[in-house]
Amino acid sequence: MKDEDSRYEAVRSRDARFDGAFFFAVETTGIYCRPSCPAVTPKRHNVRFFATAAAAQGSGFRACRRCRPDAVPGSAEWNVRADVVGRAMRMIADGVVDREGVAGLAARLGYSARQVQRQLTGELGAGPVALARAQRAHAARVLLQTTGLPVTEIAFASGFASVRQFNDTVRAVYATTPSELRASAPHRGRARTAAPSAGIPLRLAHRGPYRAEPVFDLLEREAVPGVEDVSGTPGTRTYRRTLRLPYGTGIAAVDERPHTGPGAHPGGWLDARVHLTDPRDLTTAVQRLRRLFDLDADPYAVDERLGADARLAPLVAARPGLRSPGAADPDELAVRALVGRDEAAELVRRYGKRLDAPCGTLTHLFPEAAVLAGAEPDGTLGALTAALADGTVRLGPGADRDEAEAALAAVPGLDARTIAEIRTRALGDPDVAPPGPGLPESWRPWRSYALNHLRAAGELE
Repeated sequence: MKDEDSRYEAVRSRDARFDGAFFFAVETTGIYCRPSCPAVTPKRHNVRFFATAAAAQGSGFRACRRCRPDAVPGSAEWNVRADVVGRAMRMIADGVVDREGVAGLAARLGYSARQVQRQLTGELGAGPVALARAQRAHAARVLLQTTGLPVTEIAFASGFASVRQFNDTVRAVYATTPSELRASAPHRGRARTAAPSAGIPLRLAHRGPYRAEPVFDLLEREAVPGVEDVSGTPGTRTYRRTLRLPYGTGIAAVDERPHTGPGAHPGGWLDARVHLTDPRDLTTAVQRLRRLFDLDADPYAVDERLGADARLAPLVAARPGLRSPGAADPDELAVRALVGRDEAAELVRRYGKRLDAPCGTLTHLFPEAAVLAGAEPDGTLGALTAALADGTVRLGPGADRDEAEAALAAVPGLDARTIAEIRTRALGDPDVAPPGPGLPESWRPWRSYALNHLRAAGELE
């Protein structure tokens, strides 16, 4: 939605479909909001539009305390786009700028820092530092309002270089001090946890309807013992898994929300809890869960396109908001796509790293590619893990999908169907057509979703 008059109509109608797709700010109040903000609609001449929260913050606007624009789902555009801006946004969300700086981001993209700055600022109104800063501010708010960590620890856990920078950013973004922001937290009957080791409660927002059952069904079928488990009955299941993260390890739990009818959950969230050995990993852990559960998708755009097809129309009507699950760890997904669940479980048993503090059935991290390459050097598994370990195959959030597919195709013994699964799941490509009969062009750019509809209806294995 590029036309500003159309954007204003979305604001006037409080259309949640566009939350995260753009933000609007009100010059008379100095506040920026999500399109669905329930406050009185401002006059058109007082409104400015921004592609990102960072751009609004950079223009001096503060986040609305009523609609919390920092908590919206990410723009679905970054999942679809394969260009430099799309790849950069996926990597910034994963915390690359916080860990490696702009120079590290640029090196991963194969561009100079100046080129990356120019492209992001020109299209989004904010450069990589500002975009990462907005993300750090959101992480800080979550930690302030859901944990009992000391404010000083939260400053560094959120990715800030100093307490002063942390304080200045919180004041600029939320127009309040960190202590006041903590005191204003809506507890909803839940006590703040004493520390992230006790688990950070989260609401993972999504736009539009969300069909959780097929996602949890898939995760339950695929669950690798020691690394994952799914408990409970359909409609109220909990998925848990271990996470290898940049600064430490984590255990994440995500609850299924039952679907109660065609109009259920026009926008909402999945409840989650993340246990971290190092709170600096919060942003990365959240983004990996979002990719796994496909929470930044635009189900309205997907359903509109696929629902216009005669074959798919009844399937879309039966399952609005069907998602295309991704991966919490792309390299792990690639290995599992090759060897299958049972052999993956054996690899975990033999080579997985045991957690310092196991939690129930969750006892191990999935073995790293370098470990597997050294332990199982022969055959396709050895060739794939060696390519992952030395960087010949790159599957991270900012990977170039076409380059990754070409590198996978060069791995001896890796067949086209497995490569298609890796591209769909590990690389999060919404438009993958596996080998076989050609899929209609009218299904593009959502062929991955179309295939999920056919599988859910029992028309594909």
